[in-house]
Amino acid sequence: MRRQYFIGIDLGGTNFRLAILDKRFRIITKESWPTSNFNNKDSLLNAIEINLFSLIRRTRLLPNQILGIGVGLPGPVDPKKGIIHFLPNIKGWRKVRLKDILEKRLKMNVFIDNDVNLMSLGEYKLGAARGATCAVCITLGTGVGGGIVINGEILRGKSNVTGEIGHLPLNEDGPSCNCGGRACLEAYVGNKRLLNKAKRLFHHNITLEEVTDLANRGEKVAIEFWRDAGQKIGLALTAVVNLLNPDRIVIGGGVANAGKVLFDQIRRTIKERAMPTQANDCKVVKALLGDNAGLIGAAILVQRNLMRNEN
Repeated sequence: MRRQYFIGIDLGGTNFRLAILDKRFRIITKESWPTSNFNNKDSLLNAIEINLFSLIRRTRLLPNQILGIGVGLPGPVDPKKGIIHFLPNIKGWRKVRLKDILEKRLKMNVFIDNDVNLMSLGEYKLGAARGATCAVCITLGTGVGGGIVINGEILRGKSNVTGEIGHLPLNEDGPSCNCGGRACLEAYVGNKRLLNKAKRLFHHNITLEEVTDLANRGEKVAIEFWRDAGQKIGLALTAVVNLLNPDRIVIGGGVANAGKVLFDQIRRTIKERAMPTQANDCKVVKALLGDNAGLIGAAILVQRNLMRNEN
Protein backbone atom coordinates (compact mmCIF):
# COMPACT_ATOMS: atom_id res chain seq x y z
CA MET A 1 0.00 0.00 0.00
CA ARG A 2 1.40 3.39 -1.04
CA ARG A 3 2.72 5.77 1.57
CA GLN A 4 1.00 9.05 0.86
CA TYR A 5 0.16 10.83 4.10
CA PHE A 6 1.90 13.08 6.61
CA ILE A 7 1.20 13.66 10.28
CA GLY A 8 1.60 17.17 11.66
CA ILE A 9 1.94 17.92 15.37
CA ASP A 10 1.80 21.47 16.72
CA LEU A 11 2.73 21.57 20.40
CA GLY A 12 1.83 25.03 21.65
CA GLY A 13 1.90 26.62 25.06
CA THR A 14 -1.92 26.67 25.02
CA ASN A 15 -3.00 23.82 22.73
CA PHE A 16 -1.60 20.58 21.36
CA ARG A 17 -2.80 19.91 17.78
CA LEU A 18 -2.56 16.79 15.67
CA ALA A 19 -3.48 16.37 11.98
CA ILE A 20 -3.23 13.97 9.06
CA LEU A 21 -2.45 15.61 5.70
CA ASP A 22 -2.25 14.28 2.16
CA LYS A 23 0.66 14.76 -0.24
CA ARG A 24 -0.79 18.08 -1.44
CA PHE A 25 -0.73 19.33 2.18
CA ARG A 26 -4.51 19.25 2.53
CA ILE A 27 -5.70 18.47 6.05
CA ILE A 28 -7.75 15.25 6.09
CA THR A 29 -8.58 15.36 9.79
CA LYS A 30 -7.33 17.13 12.91
CA GLU A 31 -7.90 17.35 16.64
CA SER A 32 -6.68 19.54 19.49
CA TRP A 33 -6.43 19.39 23.28
CA PRO A 34 -5.39 21.94 25.94
CA THR A 35 -1.68 21.49 26.66
CA SER A 36 -2.47 21.99 30.35
CA ASN A 37 -4.27 18.61 30.32
CA PHE A 38 -0.83 16.98 30.35
CA ASN A 39 1.02 18.01 33.50
CA ASN A 40 4.44 16.53 32.69
CA LYS A 41 6.62 15.38 29.83
CA ASP A 42 5.73 11.69 30.07
CA SER A 43 1.98 12.32 30.08
CA LEU A 44 2.31 14.47 26.96
CA LEU A 45 4.46 11.88 25.17
CA ASN A 46 1.86 9.24 26.03
CA ALA A 47 -0.89 11.50 24.71
CA ILE A 48 0.96 11.99 21.43
CA GLU A 49 1.30 8.23 20.96
CA ILE A 50 -2.26 7.31 21.97
CA ASN A 51 -4.00 10.09 20.05
CA LEU A 52 -1.83 9.71 16.95
CA PHE A 53 -2.66 6.04 16.48
CA SER A 54 -6.30 6.69 17.37
CA LEU A 55 -6.51 9.34 14.65
CA ILE A 56 -4.90 6.98 12.11
CA ARG A 57 -7.42 4.24 12.94
CA ARG A 58 -10.42 6.56 12.79
CA THR A 59 -9.27 7.80 9.38
CA ARG A 60 -9.11 4.15 8.27
CA LEU A 61 -5.44 4.37 7.42
CA LEU A 62 -2.59 2.05 8.31
CA PRO A 63 0.64 3.20 10.00
CA ASN A 64 2.63 2.06 6.94
CA GLN A 65 0.78 4.64 4.83
CA ILE A 66 2.37 7.48 6.82
CA LEU A 67 5.46 9.04 5.21
CA GLY A 68 6.54 10.71 8.43
CA ILE A 69 5.72 13.00 11.31
CA GLY A 70 6.58 16.69 11.61
CA VAL A 71 6.55 18.31 15.05
CA GLY A 72 6.46 22.04 15.75
CA LEU A 73 7.70 23.17 19.18
CA PRO A 74 7.35 26.55 20.95
CA GLY A 75 11.01 27.28 21.62
CA PRO A 76 14.58 26.81 20.35
CA VAL A 77 15.36 23.36 18.95
CA ASP A 78 18.12 21.67 16.95
CA PRO A 79 16.26 20.20 13.96
CA LYS A 80 19.33 18.34 12.68
CA LYS A 81 19.90 16.45 15.93
CA GLY A 82 16.24 16.40 16.89
CA ILE A 83 16.88 18.00 20.28
CA ILE A 84 14.69 20.48 22.18
CA HIS A 85 16.97 23.06 23.85
CA PHE A 86 14.15 24.30 26.11
CA LEU A 87 10.53 25.47 25.92
CA PRO A 88 10.03 28.81 27.73
CA ASN A 89 6.31 28.31 28.35
CA ILE A 90 6.19 24.54 29.01
CA LYS A 91 8.19 23.30 32.00
CA GLY A 92 10.28 20.15 32.00
CA TRP A 93 11.44 20.19 28.38
CA ARG A 94 15.16 20.96 28.45
CA LYS A 95 17.75 19.07 26.37
CA VAL A 96 15.17 16.47 25.29
CA ARG A 97 16.09 14.21 22.34
CA LEU A 98 12.52 14.26 21.04
CA LYS A 99 13.21 12.85 17.56
CA ASP A 100 14.88 9.74 19.00
CA ILE A 101 12.19 9.28 21.66
CA LEU A 102 9.28 9.52 19.22
CA GLU A 103 10.90 7.40 16.51
CA LYS A 104 11.49 4.66 19.06
CA ARG A 105 7.90 4.82 20.33
CA LEU A 106 6.08 5.36 17.05
CA LYS A 107 8.30 3.44 14.59
CA MET A 108 8.01 6.26 12.04
CA ASN A 109 10.25 8.98 10.60
CA VAL A 110 10.10 12.04 12.87
CA PHE A 111 11.40 15.55 12.16
CA ILE A 112 11.19 18.51 14.55
CA ASP A 113 11.48 22.26 14.23
CA ASN A 114 10.45 25.48 15.92
CA ASP A 115 6.70 26.00 15.60
CA VAL A 116 7.00 29.42 13.98
CA ASN A 117 9.49 28.10 11.43
CA LEU A 118 6.80 25.61 10.44
CA MET A 119 4.11 28.29 10.43
CA SER A 120 6.45 30.28 8.16
CA LEU A 121 6.87 27.35 5.77
CA GLY A 122 3.11 26.87 5.64
CA GLU A 123 2.41 30.56 4.95
CA TYR A 124 5.22 30.66 2.36
CA LYS A 125 3.93 27.61 0.50
CA LEU A 126 0.18 28.21 0.63
CA GLY A 127 -0.57 31.42 2.53
CA ALA A 128 0.18 35.10 3.04
CA ALA A 129 3.95 34.83 2.39
CA ARG A 130 3.52 33.11 -0.97
CA GLY A 131 5.82 34.65 -3.59
CA ALA A 132 7.88 36.67 -1.08
CA THR A 133 11.65 36.89 -1.50
CA CYS A 134 12.24 37.53 2.20
CA ALA A 135 9.37 36.84 4.58
CA VAL A 136 9.35 37.33 8.35
CA CYS A 137 6.52 35.49 10.10
CA ILE A 138 5.61 36.07 13.74
CA THR A 139 3.02 34.53 16.02
CA LEU A 140 1.39 36.46 18.83
CA GLY A 141 -0.04 34.07 21.39
CA THR A 142 1.09 32.51 24.67
CA GLY A 143 4.57 33.42 23.49
CA VAL A 144 5.88 35.54 20.63
CA GLY A 145 7.87 33.62 18.05
CA GLY A 146 9.45 34.39 14.71
CA GLY A 147 10.54 32.61 11.57
CA ILE A 148 12.44 33.93 8.55
CA VAL A 149 12.13 32.49 5.03
CA ILE A 150 14.59 33.71 2.38
CA ASN A 151 14.23 32.35 -1.16
CA GLY A 152 12.11 29.50 0.16
CA GLU A 153 14.52 28.36 2.88
CA ILE A 154 14.34 28.89 6.65
CA LEU A 155 17.15 31.11 7.95
CA ARG A 156 18.68 29.14 10.81
CA GLY A 157 22.00 30.51 12.11
CA LYS A 158 24.87 28.57 13.67
CA SER A 159 22.82 26.75 16.33
CA ASN A 160 19.56 26.61 14.34
CA VAL A 161 17.79 29.05 16.67
CA THR A 162 17.38 32.15 14.49
CA GLY A 163 14.12 34.09 14.71
CA GLU A 164 13.45 34.57 18.44
CA ILE A 165 11.78 37.92 17.80
CA GLY A 166 9.79 37.65 21.01
CA HIS A 167 13.01 37.96 22.98
CA LEU A 168 14.27 41.18 21.43
CA PRO A 169 14.65 43.60 24.37
CA LEU A 170 12.65 46.81 24.04
CA ASN A 171 14.24 48.59 27.01
CA GLU A 172 17.28 48.44 29.27
CA ASP A 173 15.02 47.28 32.09
CA GLY A 174 11.45 46.06 32.32
CA PRO A 175 9.24 43.10 33.19
CA SER A 176 10.88 39.70 33.56
CA CYS A 177 10.41 37.16 30.79
CA ASN A 178 10.09 33.36 30.90
CA CYS A 179 13.33 33.10 28.93
CA GLY A 180 15.24 34.55 31.90
CA GLY A 181 15.70 37.99 30.36
CA ARG A 182 13.96 41.31 30.97
CA ALA A 183 11.95 43.74 28.85
CA CYS A 184 11.55 41.24 25.99
CA LEU A 185 8.76 41.89 23.49
CA GLU A 186 7.03 38.75 24.78
CA ALA A 187 7.07 40.14 28.33
CA TYR A 188 4.85 42.99 27.08
CA VAL A 189 2.58 41.38 24.47
CA GLY A 190 2.43 37.68 25.34
CA ASN A 191 -1.14 36.54 25.89
CA LYS A 192 -0.96 36.31 29.69
CA ARG A 193 0.68 39.74 30.04
CA LEU A 194 -2.00 41.33 27.87
CA LEU A 195 -4.78 39.67 29.85
CA ASN A 196 -3.30 40.90 33.14
CA LYS A 197 -3.00 44.41 31.74
CA ALA A 198 -6.59 44.32 30.46
CA LYS A 199 -7.83 43.23 33.89
CA ARG A 200 -6.04 46.20 35.50
CA LEU A 201 -7.43 48.67 32.96
CA PHE A 202 -11.02 47.43 32.96
CA HIS A 203 -11.13 46.41 36.65
CA HIS A 204 -12.53 42.93 35.96
CA ASN A 205 -11.67 39.75 34.09
CA ILE A 206 -11.99 40.41 30.36
CA THR A 207 -10.94 38.44 27.30
CA LEU A 208 -8.82 39.89 24.52
CA GLU A 209 -11.72 39.24 22.15
CA GLU A 210 -13.90 41.46 24.33
CA VAL A 211 -11.25 44.19 24.32
CA THR A 212 -11.16 43.97 20.52
CA ASP A 213 -14.95 44.23 20.35
CA LEU A 214 -14.84 47.35 22.54
CA ALA A 215 -12.10 48.87 20.36
CA ASN A 216 -14.13 48.22 17.21
CA ARG A 217 -17.03 50.09 18.86
CA GLY A 218 -14.81 53.09 19.57
CA GLU A 219 -14.10 52.58 23.29
CA LYS A 220 -11.04 54.76 23.95
CA VAL A 221 -9.36 52.63 26.63
CA ALA A 222 -9.63 49.54 24.41
CA ILE A 223 -8.28 51.41 21.39
CA GLU A 224 -5.32 52.68 23.41
CA PHE A 225 -4.72 49.16 24.76
CA TRP A 226 -4.23 47.77 21.25
CA ARG A 227 -2.30 50.83 20.04
CA ASP A 228 0.18 50.36 22.87
CA ALA A 229 0.60 46.68 21.95
CA GLY A 230 1.00 47.63 18.29
CA GLN A 231 3.62 50.25 19.17
CA LYS A 232 5.74 47.68 21.01
CA ILE A 233 5.38 45.07 18.28
CA GLY A 234 6.19 47.72 15.68
CA LEU A 235 9.35 48.78 17.52
CA ALA A 236 10.64 45.20 17.59
CA LEU A 237 9.77 44.73 13.93
CA THR A 238 11.51 48.00 13.03
CA ALA A 239 14.79 46.38 14.05
CA VAL A 240 13.92 43.33 11.95
CA VAL A 241 12.99 45.48 8.94
CA ASN A 242 16.22 47.49 9.12
CA LEU A 243 18.32 44.34 9.50
CA LEU A 244 16.71 41.96 6.99
CA ASN A 245 14.89 44.19 4.47
CA PRO A 246 11.89 41.81 4.16
CA ASP A 247 9.24 42.35 1.52
CA ARG A 248 6.59 40.65 3.67
CA ILE A 249 5.87 40.47 7.40
CA VAL A 250 3.16 37.93 8.21
CA ILE A 251 1.52 38.12 11.64
CA GLY A 252 -0.50 35.24 13.07
CA GLY A 253 -1.61 33.83 16.42
CA GLY A 254 -4.59 34.67 18.58
CA VAL A 255 -3.52 38.24 19.37
CA ALA A 256 -3.44 39.03 15.63
CA ASN A 257 -7.24 38.79 15.68
CA ALA A 258 -7.26 42.23 17.31
CA GLY A 259 -7.39 43.43 13.72
CA LYS A 260 -7.28 46.94 12.30
CA VAL A 261 -6.32 49.01 15.36
CA LEU A 262 -3.38 46.71 16.11
CA PHE A 263 -2.18 46.35 12.51
CA ASP A 264 -2.53 50.06 11.72
CA GLN A 265 -0.31 50.91 14.70
CA ILE A 266 2.29 48.28 13.76
CA ARG A 267 2.46 49.65 10.19
CA ARG A 268 2.58 53.25 11.44
CA THR A 269 5.45 52.52 13.84
CA ILE A 270 7.50 50.74 11.18
CA LYS A 271 6.91 53.59 8.72
CA GLU A 272 7.96 56.19 11.30
CA ARG A 273 10.95 54.37 12.78
CA ALA A 274 12.48 52.14 10.07
CA MET A 275 14.87 53.31 7.37
CA PRO A 276 12.77 54.69 4.47
CA THR A 277 13.84 52.21 1.78
CA GLN A 278 13.32 49.18 4.02
CA ALA A 279 10.00 50.52 5.32
CA ASN A 280 8.69 51.12 1.79
CA ASP A 281 9.74 47.63 0.67
CA CYS A 282 7.84 45.92 3.47
CA LYS A 283 4.19 44.90 3.51
CA VAL A 284 2.65 43.86 6.86
CA VAL A 285 -0.19 41.35 6.47
CA LYS A 286 -2.23 38.97 8.59
CA ALA A 287 -1.54 35.24 8.28
CA LEU A 288 -4.04 33.41 6.07
CA LEU A 289 -3.84 29.82 7.30
CA GLY A 290 -4.70 30.33 10.97
CA ASP A 291 -4.09 27.35 13.25
CA ASN A 292 -3.47 25.17 10.19
CA ALA A 293 -0.23 26.92 9.19
CA GLY A 294 2.00 25.01 11.61
CA LEU A 295 0.37 21.68 10.72
CA ILE A 296 0.87 22.33 7.00
CA GLY A 297 4.45 23.43 7.67
CA ALA A 298 5.05 20.21 9.61
CA ALA A 299 4.05 18.18 6.54
CA ILE A 300 6.32 20.31 4.34
CA LEU A 301 9.17 19.69 6.81
CA VAL A 302 8.72 15.92 6.43
CA GLN A 303 8.60 16.13 2.64
CA ARG A 304 11.73 18.27 2.41
CA ASN A 305 13.72 16.03 4.76
CA LEU A 306 12.70 12.87 2.91
CA MET A 307 13.70 14.45 -0.41
CA ARG A 308 17.09 15.46 1.03
CA ASN A 309 17.61 11.94 2.35
CA GLU A 310 16.86 10.50 -1.09
CA ASN A 311 19.49 12.75 -2.63
